[in-house]
Amino acid sequence: MSEAPRQAVILAGGRGLRMRPLTDTVPKHMLRLHGRPFLDYQLEMLREQGLERVLLLLGYRPEATMEYCGDGSRWGLRIGYRATEPERETSFRLAEALPALDDTFLLLYCDNYWPLPMDRIWSTYCEAGQPLAQMTVYENSDGYSRSNVAVGADGTVVQYDRLRQSAGLNGVDIGYLLMRREAAGLVCPAGNLALEAALYPRLVAAGQLRAYLTGHRYYGVGSPERLELTEKFLRRRPAMILDRDGVLNQRPRPAEYITDWRQWQWLDGALESLRWLHEAGYQVVVASNQAGVARGIVSSDALLRLDRRMKEEAREAGGAIDASYYCPHGWDAGCQCRKPLPGLLLQAQRDLHLDLSRTWFIGDDACDQAAAKAAGCLYGSVSPGRGLRELLARITNQSEDAACVNAY
Repeated sequence: MSEAPRQAVILAGGRGLRMRPLTDTVPKHMLRLHGRPFLDYQLEMLREQGLERVLLLLGYRPEATMEYCGDGSRWGLRIGYRATEPERETSFRLAEALPALDDTFLLLYCDNYWPLPMDRIWSTYCEAGQPLAQMTVYENSDGYSRSNVAVGADGTVVQYDRLRQSAGLNGVDIGYLLMRREAAGLVCPAGNLALEAALYPRLVAAGQLRAYLTGHRYYGVGSPERLELTEKFLRRRPAMILDRDGVLNQRPRPAEYITDWRQWQWLDGALESLRWLHEAGYQVVVASNQAGVARGIVSSDALLRLDRRMKEEAREAGGAIDASYYCPHGWDAGCQCRKPLPGLLLQAQRDLHLDLSRTWFIGDDACDQAAAKAAGCLYGSVSPGRGLRELLARITNQSEDAACVNAY
């Protein structure tokens, strides 16, 4: 496998008309959230993911971006600029920048933030034979936005509809494209069209546009209705997701289930750990497979009663469990929520606006580990010799007797 790209190219030239009056004086990527321009978060993430150079393709009020970003050294990046008239479309900006592009680069939109796993998207791209382009596509199973992409079973984008009107669309283009310079060379600057019209249909027709599918929501500053959610997401309140049986309480024997609170047994250190997390400001989430419901061993009502009692005792001990998610389906039901699939973790992400790339999932078996990997979580495993309290101390570099747990 060849080396992953080190150059990111950000399309950041539009006027941001949908965000007026906020964009009357600054470009949308310079809107501040929690005291920082939106672009700041993107640049920080790019550096964390191993990118070294960023080329900003500017148009509207370029001086605001240049003055803030400078040479990029504050992020450990080298930042360059190419500015064109605000009226120019994205295809013109990319074609004009052709001499400054690497052979392969990462292309993103200035108004979308998604926790980029560079190693994973690069691996997927290489496994696909390094096509002319691979875009990141949100699966959109929750109807978060109107779909504009149809992805085939083999991962090829078979349709791109910028008007979002065709039947069979099943995903949303969120940018984060791996693109070969050769693809950018297909764009004719004289047409002054959006890339969605000038390039993507050509790549689709040639079978050269692949999709990297993600269930992790993206956030942005492209529309007013998305701004509040983006503010919540970028607040970055720390979170910890925990499996239930084997992490918080004594795991039943194989194929057996807890049906009554009298069978519940907290593991040593579990309640203290919940208190630590609560005092440190963590959101705590439980995510657990409970196939006993489908098998008729545990009723849905009994599962809810157990959940309420678990939360009550956690609260009485000074902790808190903010949310819980259970898969009630059978082993072979084909659902998307049963671990090792990531559905429970992705549902928590959407409900609580978590950044799963910064969130630990603590489990006790291979299914938990696989679910964490699929969701893009950090993962830690408890064992008979290392319970939750000991694991949290190790994760947070604190002694077992520490009064709280610091953010990682």
